[in-house]
Amino acid sequence: MLDAERAAGKVRGPLHGIPFFIKDNIASKDKMETTAGSWALLGSIVPRDAHVVSMLREAGALLMGKATLSEWADMRSNNYSEGYSARGGQARSAYNLTVNPGGSSSGSAIAVSVNQIMFALGTETDGSVINPAERNAVVGIKPTVGLTSRAGVIPESTHQDTVGTFARTVRDAVYVLDATYGPDPRDNYTAAQIGKTPADGYVQYVTDKSALKGAVFGLPWQSFWALNDPAQNEQLVALIQLIENAGATVINGTELPNYQTIVSPDGWNWDYGTTRGFANESEYTVVKVDFYNNIAAYLSELENTNIKSLADLVQYNIDNLGSEGGAPAINPAFGSGQDGFIASLGTGGIMNDTYWQALGFCQRSTREDGIDAALNYFNNGTKLDALLVPPDVGQTYQIAAQAGYPMITVPAGVNAVSLMPFGLALMQTAFSEATLIKYASAIEDLQFSSGTMQQRTMPLWSGYLDRNIPLINA
Repeated sequence: MLDAERAAGKVRGPLHGIPFFIKDNIASKDKMETTAGSWALLGSIVPRDAHVVSMLREAGALLMGKATLSEWADMRSNNYSEGYSARGGQARSAYNLTVNPGGSSSGSAIAVSVNQIMFALGTETDGSVINPAERNAVVGIKPTVGLTSRAGVIPESTHQDTVGTFARTVRDAVYVLDATYGPDPRDNYTAAQIGKTPADGYVQYVTDKSALKGAVFGLPWQSFWALNDPAQNEQLVALIQLIENAGATVINGTELPNYQTIVSPDGWNWDYGTTRGFANESEYTVVKVDFYNNIAAYLSELENTNIKSLADLVQYNIDNLGSEGGAPAINPAFGSGQDGFIASLGTGGIMNDTYWQALGFCQRSTREDGIDAALNYFNNGTKLDALLVPPDVGQTYQIAAQAGYPMITVPAGVNAVSLMPFGLALMQTAFSEATLIKYASAIEDLQFSSGTMQQRTMPLWSGYLDRNIPLINA
């Protein structure tokens, strides 16, 4: 039908006839399964396309398949091999097949990076778009929570879940964003965007390197950069110098005022509040409760399955120890078994005082007391155009995730030791996608036109004969 339309002179838009994948936690009402990588949901029937899938079909895009992922989008276990699921096996990056490919939207990013597909959708609760995008040298757009509908997506946390995009260029990714954003009655969070989004889409903000002239960016060095690999920082600073040479001003030391409280100095840790002794300041306190309730709501709409609750999932994994590794040390990909599921089950979904205090703390400390405060560096009403951060430091996207704020990452180089790519990410406040797209596309154009090494490179296929599980975290 799409070919016939094009032959007749009807072209729906830039995505007409373009093939794509979706992460296997995004529903499609067709012959494909939607399982979150688990055998538990095999054969279940979803009630309808996810809203974003329906919109892409309307735009003329052609759904070719589901991409593998970290099982249950990393919710089931806290010690696991990133990119592994019982149904999909181990996803491996084409840059180094022995190393963590980033997740949980691992397959989506990898498929784009190896030119298997033009674009793919992923989901993010905390890093699951930005992390695999930057670790596979592709562009990743993680939208503001509420810009893209989560209806029909296997959930994790209603406060942090968002549907994002992977593509090889900013423009391609923005075409997809334009086709997937908008209010949806099935997701009340999307009502927040009304009056805050462009009527004619975001592609009008794609620009070139000339847009960098007069831009003002901030480097929250102590908040994030100081935690990064020094050799990687050297390469990123070389790219930042190019950005300055193009006419931008880059101010070092634009810190999140409370970074010493909210940013873990020891790597990504979504239970960092509890690590500090304050469960009522922990993201994980919120996510555990949200998942218990949100997954029950999702499962209630499925047909042809006996799985109707988190308790059913836990029992399934116990009953299928060999394939699902429902206990520690059974499956090498799930070192801690299903401790994430069990922790969520233990909450009973009760939104108690600790839950509400944790939610309030996480949102306030990362929004007005965090990212917004850093953007308001001049303290006179004039704000920075964006914060530039190294997304290989997981605490960057963790803070944005808790805030529900957007990020975009563009490829920026390859680690000489791990042989894995890394990116440069831009961070802004809620519904600031137009600004992020403007400057991400400008930086990308600068990379392409300058010939710098700090840009997307071709896969290396290192370790292509190895089949290690778990993968190396490097």
